[in-house]
Amino acid sequence: MRTFTAESLQEIAFPIGGIGTGTVSLGGRGNLRDWEIFNRPAKGKDLPYTFFSIYAEPEGGAGVARVLERRLMPPYTAGFGLPTSKVSGLPRLKEAIFHGEYPLARIEFQDDDLPVQVSLEAFNPFIPMNTLDSGTPTALLDWTVTNPLDVPVSVTIACSLLNAVGYNGQDSISNRFYGGFGANLNQWREEEALEGIYMSGSKHAPDSPLFGSMAVATEWPQTTFKLRWERAGWWDDVQNFWDEFTHGRGELNNRSAESVSPDGQSDVGTLGLKVTLEPGQTATLPFILSWHFPNLHNTWNGEASVKGKRLGNWYSTQWADAWDAARYVADNRERLESETRAYHSALFNSTLPDEVLDAASANASILRTTTVLRTEDGRMNGFEGCGDNSGCCAMNCTHVWNYVQTVAYLFPELERSVRLTDFQHNTRSNGDMAFRTLLPLIGDLWAHMPAADGQMGTVMKVYREWLQCGDKDFLTAVWPGVVRAIEHAWLPGSWDADKDGVMEGKQHNTYDIEFYGANTMMGTFYLGALRAAEEMALALGENNRAAEYRGVYESGRAGYSAQLFNGEFYRQIVNTPFWEATRGPVSRETHPDSIVTDTEPRYQYGEGCLADQLLGQWFARVVGLGDVLPEGELKATLAAIYKYNFKEDLTRHESVQRVYAINDEGGLLLCTWPNGGRPTYPFPYADEIWTGIEYQVASHCIYEGLVDEGLAIVRAVRDRHDGQKRNPWNEFECGHHYARAMASWSLVLAMSGQQYHAADGHLTVAPVGDACNFRCIYTAGTQWGSFSLHAGSDSSEFNLEPAWGEATLSSLGFPGIGDSSLVDADLDGVSLLATTHEGIVHFAGPLILKAGQKLTLRVHPSGV
Repeated sequence: MRTFTAESLQEIAFPIGGIGTGTVSLGGRGNLRDWEIFNRPAKGKDLPYTFFSIYAEPEGGAGVARVLERRLMPPYTAGFGLPTSKVSGLPRLKEAIFHGEYPLARIEFQDDDLPVQVSLEAFNPFIPMNTLDSGTPTALLDWTVTNPLDVPVSVTIACSLLNAVGYNGQDSISNRFYGGFGANLNQWREEEALEGIYMSGSKHAPDSPLFGSMAVATEWPQTTFKLRWERAGWWDDVQNFWDEFTHGRGELNNRSAESVSPDGQSDVGTLGLKVTLEPGQTATLPFILSWHFPNLHNTWNGEASVKGKRLGNWYSTQWADAWDAARYVADNRERLESETRAYHSALFNSTLPDEVLDAASANASILRTTTVLRTEDGRMNGFEGCGDNSGCCAMNCTHVWNYVQTVAYLFPELERSVRLTDFQHNTRSNGDMAFRTLLPLIGDLWAHMPAADGQMGTVMKVYREWLQCGDKDFLTAVWPGVVRAIEHAWLPGSWDADKDGVMEGKQHNTYDIEFYGANTMMGTFYLGALRAAEEMALALGENNRAAEYRGVYESGRAGYSAQLFNGEFYRQIVNTPFWEATRGPVSRETHPDSIVTDTEPRYQYGEGCLADQLLGQWFARVVGLGDVLPEGELKATLAAIYKYNFKEDLTRHESVQRVYAINDEGGLLLCTWPNGGRPTYPFPYADEIWTGIEYQVASHCIYEGLVDEGLAIVRAVRDRHDGQKRNPWNEFECGHHYARAMASWSLVLAMSGQQYHAADGHLTVAPVGDACNFRCIYTAGTQWGSFSLHAGSDSSEFNLEPAWGEATLSSLGFPGIGDSSLVDADLDGVSLLATTHEGIVHFAGPLILKAGQKLTLRVHPSGV
């Protein structure tokens, strides 16, 4: 578990919320920050007067009241003083120690004046493959207090929350005053197992983007509350609350009747949980924050057909309002928490390297941020990342999301929904795929040339999704679009018009420019797509088409190797004649003279060593398609990328481009020119460092046996995100929480060597390194859990322990199996008939594995 304290707390913002619901972040000091629940990013946007506080009084002693946060840290510079809306002048606790293992965060507070020990655990249900429970619009914050004294201590922990219904998530709020507020209402609700304050507003119509509700609730039976603070001038409202909280010894006197707020104003409500602790006693006081803002609108596109259109939130189709969501969590808390902890245990109670666990877990949080939407139709959609106040680079960008593996292996249902959009909506009749999606899906397509890497990578994604689900209906539904997308490459003027398997044409790509000529970044995606399409065609009985794809693949595989490998890595052949023939007339009114007189295309890399040059080969490794280029060349190329592009110290690195790593930090450069030949104007991002590419290269290194090199790259990334310089739960590129960083899940796949083929019911694992004592999380389409492998000189033991869902298993592959091996197999102690063939254990019939069971296989060499 990563631990942060003192200055390293400064940048921490741990996102808490469900998939497609937005989040509120837990700051390193225990503060609630970045309220991004209003259908848009909102970095730096805090809700005034929203904080936790504690009153603790030992029997016979003086009471102590504190804001439940670590003390504020510099800088303290502010033209009008530190903000009163953050109760900056109220006393806080001396120190905090933040522990983060996503999806769980824990803060231990330290303060000699407080008569109790206090800690906070915060999370939202995160249960792979369960999109409902992982998509609740809630934040669970559980405060644990312990009495270390030899006398009883009475304690109240209170949550004060502004009713922010009517807020657009973008503007600044002055204390309780904001133009969108008015007719806001706080109501006390009390049910058998839930009570708290429900917050609504009637100023805005039910279809307005500003319409919604919030709640702060608890299952704790002993409560005190203040429905709304005094409506008063200056700072009388907060002064009144604090005086009542302290002088009332933690007891709040709710003298306020329900009434709507004046126009332009809203109210703060406070819910307090009370407990008396005997000496040595501990209690956990649970809070649920919930929200419900159903009317997501398209605020990011300028196209008239979609601009401003309502999309809605899927979560609003599951829960009627914020109280309904809180009730659901309260009613199901034991199961939701248990299954979340089971995932946490499966991931973190493994033998994977710490840096792998840290990277894979931290970037799973991107799924819960405003980078990802789940619209009312249930489909997942995603920006590339988030600006401070708006999404960045909408929507479902195929080339950026090529890198993303987290969603496919933890929530495959959501990835399949995007493939339906890709191939049933975004792929034109000629196979040209719109690589961004216009929402809502009303027929209009984004007008831009197709992206070669995005389009071919998306074919590989279909294959990945089919491996995970084994559903032939899904494959059949998208297959016509897949065929058009592949064969678009063969059209006149397209990427591979001569159908030789090598892309020579104009190839738009993830660097926001076009490569002209043969290169393996596009080429390995093309080869991988051909191989994936071949496998899918065979599954659908289209043998002639499969053979055609295989023929083009074999030709391209030989062509790329012969033309581009320079003995160390793959270069690019810049196709200047094609550029000259296709660039069209150049107007001096729209282009500067320097471009008019160019004699070759700008923004190429030529003789450079490109970090992404094996990108499609990496994806082929992830989905088990093998080598799309010669094995020896692959390992040499990765060694060259590490040698030339990975810098342990960037102090002397020169770049006029965007900066993501600096000074003595380490990182992997997108491109270098170790043998010279750097173009005058290389592609725009060549000197930058992107975490998604770092994870892609690192995991590929691990697949190819360069384990130390791969882990060194990962450590450099996570060392940069140390809490002081950067937030460990926010890897940014073109915006915060950048989707490409979810390439990090491939580190888990590479270290464990796991592959699952649902249609065949086959699971294989091939751990990297010491297989004598290996334990890791696994995912199998509709199930996840843990596996362990204990390999000895005389025998091997493999254990599979499903924690959630069901899966069919007909065969298993893992190290140590020979054709003459003897296998003892049992399921929950009941013997199974199993045989070995070609290094695989085959069961007599398909097994239906369920959560809570345990499958054990002991493999012995023949005669042992």
